[in-house]
Amino acid sequence: MRLKITLTALFLCALISTNAQEISDTKFGKGMINFTAKDSSFSIKFAPRFQVRSISSWDYDGNQYESPEHNFIVRRARLKFSGFAYSPKLKYKIELGVSNRDISGANDFNRNTPRIILDAVIMWNFAENFELWAGQTKLPGNVERVVSSANLQLVDRSLLNSRFNIDRDLGIQLRHKFNLGGDFLMREKLAISQGEGRNVSEGNIGGLQYTGRLEFLPFGEFQSKGDYIQAAIKREQTPKLMIGATYNYNQDAVRDRNGLGDYMFRSDDSLYETDITTVFIDTMFKYKGFSFMGEYASRSAENPIAIDLDGTPTGDVVLTGNALNLQAGYMFKSNYEIAGRFTTLDFDTVTGSDPQEQYTLGGSKYIVGHKLKVQSDLSYTTVAGNKDNITFRIGFDIHF
Repeated sequence: MRLKITLTALFLCALISTNAQEISDTKFGKGMINFTAKDSSFSIKFAPRFQVRSISSWDYDGNQYESPEHNFIVRRARLKFSGFAYSPKLKYKIELGVSNRDISGANDFNRNTPRIILDAVIMWNFAENFELWAGQTKLPGNVERVVSSANLQLVDRSLLNSRFNIDRDLGIQLRHKFNLGGDFLMREKLAISQGEGRNVSEGNIGGLQYTGRLEFLPFGEFQSKGDYIQAAIKREQTPKLMIGATYNYNQDAVRDRNGLGDYMFRSDDSLYETDITTVFIDTMFKYKGFSFMGEYASRSAENPIAIDLDGTPTGDVVLTGNALNLQAGYMFKSNYEIAGRFTTLDFDTVTGSDPQEQYTLGGSKYIVGHKLKVQSDLSYTTVAGNKDNITFRIGFDIHF
């Protein structure tokens, strides 16, 4: 009921805004509503999007692949609002998730309510090349996670991302960039956040989370922020490269995947706490129709095995280890693309998880760039060197 009320209110607001202001841009892919107030005191862009998937999966039982399981889902459905308030130097972004995958995860720490809010952040350009962010949004983590799910080269992100990313959190971020000479650009991103992930409303359980990231662009900026867009949508006429490194320290973390995963409860319903460190090194390269992305991730914990009050293990273990993800694609001038990905996961012994490898081959047709596309991919996964699974996915994305 609450979700229906929210959607109805948003729809009415959109209708009222459309009637009250002149729409300045109605081109597909530029936002359903795009306008600026007459006194230039604010602007707003409303851009809904959704992704539909068909998934077929074959598990290996030790002798043969079993009969496939088929699943059809609305993987993501989002309502996005962005613009500026009072001054073009004060920007904002609100993104709401309304699919079942977007809002799942209700628990005692968010009052057992749907997690509708993805992003709610203001971005203040308070001095030249400096921005201060405040609110809930993505931390400056691995490049694959910061790339919007709207701008992916394959049907979804890699196993490295699903196991090791640091996702969203509530807090503040300071961002700066400067030129090192010629086209060489350096960007610094610092964040202090709550540490428990998005939509936590019952206060900070453990300590704070600290994140720092450095990025180097020796050949200058990519077209249209292409270092955070997968696939060579904009064909760079000269080579463009971004190399980044992230360090994340979550003090007294209480979840088994840093700011994600399960809470580590003890027998008296208190939470086990341990310090978790995550490191990423990644790169993005583009030249004409070719694109390449590489990522390395490593997570460690001071005491990864959760201990109960009596000194015995609770059964919860922080997912520690490392991973490598390599991905490349070639975009033809017809806007068809072929892409491949290799991912390997190597978990620490204490986790009890076996190493995994996954090989993925995909093909896409970009009708209006990432705004309207059809994608498919085929993945082969092994666990401890043995056959485990084959998955075929196909789907489409539409972004107004």
